[in-house]
Amino acid sequence: MHGFNPSFGPETARNYDNSLRGDEDETVRFLAGFGTRALEFAIGTGRIALPLKETGVHVDGVELSPDMVARMREKPGGADVDVTMGDMSRVGTGRTYELVYLVYNTICNLLTQDDQVRCFENAARHLEPGGAFVIESGLPTWAARPRHQFIDVETLELDRVGFDVNRYDPVTQMLDENHVEISADGIRFGAIRQRLTYPAEFDLMARIAGLRLRDRWGGWNGEPFTADSRRHISVYEKTVGTPG
Repeated sequence: MHGFNPSFGPETARNYDNSLRGDEDETVRFLAGFGTRALEFAIGTGRIALPLKETGVHVDGVELSPDMVARMREKPGGADVDVTMGDMSRVGTGRTYELVYLVYNTICNLLTQDDQVRCFENAARHLEPGGAFVIESGLPTWAARPRHQFIDVETLELDRVGFDVNRYDPVTQMLDENHVEISADGIRFGAIRQRLTYPAEFDLMARIAGLRLRDRWGGWNGEPFTADSRRHISVYEKTVGTPG
């Protein structure tokens, strides 16, 4: 991982939709209940935005990677989505929404606490009074792993093996992760760096931004958030008087 420089470039964009998690329908159904105008931070290839749009919700996006947006434009309906290019913690669309959402641990791609706070503040600026900022994020469990390093087998087939290789620094809360695939076609690396954050820290960020926690779930189907949950879906509400 020396000289680590993650990106969402052409190769990532090409392969991003090859491994869907299987809960996309549940995600869309949950988000569709927040109104008719939504903004997705880090819209990517549109794997959530496009099916959400099909439910009748108007969806705009913010995205840093032109390659990810180009992949979305190739899909049916992808050319019709208004995307503002730039950092989701800073850029604005000039409009307000009933819903701003950020899924798949993507807030952890912001590598400093300050940038994560700015993301909450940017969400608040885009929300109408009473609007919701929805975040999905995994729960950091890596601090308990021996030496804070580990390898998990992700896929195991006759002609290919996939490994998830990780190193976590509990002091900085930084996770260096590399998805390694070995097959007859060669070896492919998919590296990413994230700053892992606990729900309580997100709650404080929300308060700084003038948001308050409305609900927290353990899954998109409204599963209770418990000590055994592996992720959380947190719904923050814009409070009265928060600057727009």
